[in-house]
Amino acid sequence: MKPATRWAVAGLVGLLLVGGIARAILHRKAEQASITQTAQSTQRGQLDVTAADWVVAERAPLIRTIELSGSIRAVNSVLIKARVSGELQSLTVREGDAVRQGQLIGRIDAQDYQSRLEQARQQVASAQAQWQIAQRALDNNQALVAQGFISRNALDTSVSNAAAARANLQAAEAATAVARKALADTQLHSPISGLVSQQFVQAGERVSPDARVVEVVDLSRLELEAALQAQDVAQVHVGTPGTLSVEGLSATPITATVARINPSAEPGTRAVMVYLTVAPHPALRQGLFARGHLDLGRVDSVVLPRSAVRQGTSGAFVQIVRQGKVVHQRVQLGAEGVLARSPDTPMVAVTQGLTAGERVLRESLGLLREGTLIVSPR
Repeated sequence: MKPATRWAVAGLVGLLLVGGIARAILHRKAEQASITQTAQSTQRGQLDVTAADWVVAERAPLIRTIELSGSIRAVNSVLIKARVSGELQSLTVREGDAVRQGQLIGRIDAQDYQSRLEQARQQVASAQAQWQIAQRALDNNQALVAQGFISRNALDTSVSNAAAARANLQAAEAATAVARKALADTQLHSPISGLVSQQFVQAGERVSPDARVVEVVDLSRLELEAALQAQDVAQVHVGTPGTLSVEGLSATPITATVARINPSAEPGTRAVMVYLTVAPHPALRQGLFARGHLDLGRVDSVVLPRSAVRQGTSGAFVQIVRQGKVVHQRVQLGAEGVLARSPDTPMVAVTQGLTAGERVLRESLGLLREGTLIVSPR
């Protein structure tokens, strides 16, 4: 790059930096001016507000809710593990592949197990021959003892020999069954239908018994596992409906229903695990985090956003506007929940101290002194 060009670029960068700093300073001064104006208005005993600075209390059906959150998981999932040791000769699936129940997905080197099975079969043949010899000797001795040619003790010996030969044959047959099972275990089958979510080994690696090979999940049935406090669990039962929202998915809520409630509390936290059946959704995946609430019923009451209620030394209160002035009005609160039209805004029922139609200042204005004059919104 030529010196003149470098100087031009450097000058342009400098101008951009200076311009950015100047804009930041002007923005900061504007904020300070706004804050100063608000403070001066408050000191004069009046405050200019807009319609966005308050909320009107209204009577509406409040949906009583319990907030919850947890991870989505598949009801049916399985870790396919190796049952025998050996080299993994083939693995036909990878993450995201669909598998069917009973599908062959991999093979472990079976040469050693084939040889063991053949050895066990030969031992069965040998034991069977020995048993047949012992059985014929027993049959002959039974005929001879009946004719008085041999003693009773000789017959007893033949009986014992035949029983021992029979036991050896049964042991050899059992060893053959074990060898046959080991040979069958060299083939890996999926016990469920679903999608492969994880692959832990590659073809050519040596695996040991109980080594994880792949994980298969069935996304046709999903559930949410959430922890609730003891006082909340008392209000929940199997069949309680709920609504969930999952980060990254569409804004459309997902319905859920309580399917099971754990009878035991978690050590330490004393929370109780609740399991909700989640309605199928093409974008849901195991492991996604979800938030939502359980619907406990509806209460018709005067309602406010939960954030508009403040807590003082004497209890809950709200800042309302009466005759153009700020009044700290004590209130009694009831159930918490949401409105059907705005399920993402926490609301609370006000049982005493407030009537529908009264204007309540939002929390964004901060704590105002009683008697502050409120100028009508522009």
